[in-house]
Amino acid sequence: MSLTSASPEFSPAERETLLGVALDSIVSGLQSGKPLHVSPEALPDKLAEIRACFVTLEHDGVLRGCIGSLEPHTTLADDVSHNAYAAAFRDPRFKQLRVDELETLTIQVSILGKTEPLDFDSEDDLVRQLRPGADGLILQDNKARGTFLPSVWKSLPDPEQFLAHLKLKAGLPGDYWSDSIQMWRYTTESFIASVPDIRAMNRGYLEEALK
Repeated sequence: MSLTSASPEFSPAERETLLGVALDSIVSGLQSGKPLHVSPEALPDKLAEIRACFVTLEHDGVLRGCIGSLEPHTTLADDVSHNAYAAAFRDPRFKQLRVDELETLTIQVSILGKTEPLDFDSEDDLVRQLRPGADGLILQDNKARGTFLPSVWKSLPDPEQFLAHLKLKAGLPGDYWSDSIQMWRYTTESFIASVPDIRAMNRGYLEEALK
């Protein structure tokens, strides 16, 4: 398992449990067409907090699905479960996950920190404030809205290109600018593991929660 957060908030056992929740929810989707239900009473306190997350799936190193929540609305374990299921079966960019793809998947859970509004007076000013590799960004202009996780910096390391592609994701032209654009940033604690590695982890918390 690879941890990409500089100062982890979650313990190794808690991270392993969340990865287990994500995997079991995908398996539940393959078997029953429904996400996994996890009882919060049996989970560690931190996994029962109301938090937002994204779940990203890769197959043979290529993006296979990514779905998440920008606003906290349910327990972290429940959000992981539903976003993992949605990433596998409801991401409109991809076909539904097949059984034969499961064992070659990698699963990444990214837990969002608090969002912080950015104050800027021009596009150049905004670009100067960006922190490559650290910032997740939310862009909104009227009904147009999009977000990039901090992990996207790996493929778009230039701040101007990062911003241009975020505009495209929000449904705007890459060179679009308006004084009505709003921006927020956030950080994530992210961890990733392959399906075989997740199966091999000690998942006592999850097994207790599923009794």
